[in-house]
Amino acid sequence: PGIPVRFKYHLQAELEHEFRWHGGSGPAYASIVGGGANACVLHYIENDAPLRDGELVLIDAGVEFDLYAGDITRTFPVGGRFSEAQRELYELVLAAQERAVAAVRPGATLVEIHDGVVRDLTAGLIRLGLLQGEVEARIEDESYKRFYLHSTSHWLGLDVHDVGSYRLAGKPRPLEAGMVLTVEPGLYVPADEDIPLAYRGIGIRIEDDVAVTAEGHEVLTADVPKRVAEIEALMASE
Repeated sequence: PGIPVRFKYHLQAELEHEFRWHGGSGPAYASIVGGGANACVLHYIENDAPLRDGELVLIDAGVEFDLYAGDITRTFPVGGRFSEAQRELYELVLAAQERAVAAVRPGATLVEIHDGVVRDLTAGLIRLGLLQGEVEARIEDESYKRFYLHSTSHWLGLDVHDVGSYRLAGKPRPLEAGMVLTVEPGLYVPADEDIPLAYRGIGIRIEDDVAVTAEGHEVLTADVPKRVAEIEALMASE
């Protein structure tokens, strides 16, 4: 009380206090709190830089509760409102993430879900001018990987990257009811001279935990706000 949140480790401390306060055994993995260009570092755990107005902060953290791991990522503006460029990139990631979540059902595969994310993000990057040419060409030459470097999903359970095969008999493993996975697309824009200034050094990831059900899926982390209006309203109320 009375201590302003000024550094990323302050956010980490607040999160991990809540984990323990509500009965969790602690963080399920090393909490990631990356702001500004540090959000482009996928496993940034130093969490020691100051929070700067005008930047985004990316928090990838989860509690271990009754031996099970949570894994949630949200990205929000330090100053409470997204800039135009931040909003454009954020809405692109969010649309891809929501379409990917909607694709989770028995019989679907993580490869199909990831391929849909790659297509959505690549089309959006071309629309914003960060990539040039046709969607299929940029997917084929993998130039999208300059901005999206990781897979969309992993198994989640007793460990944050839980055990389990991703392929069976050499083919992508179909999802089955009872499986739990993450859905976590992101964009990480380097601060290079050929990137428009407004987009440089922006890192965004949105991650939910999703259980496969007999009829489709259930988003276990649905109560954590992720739409722009929700995030800005929540921050304005604090």
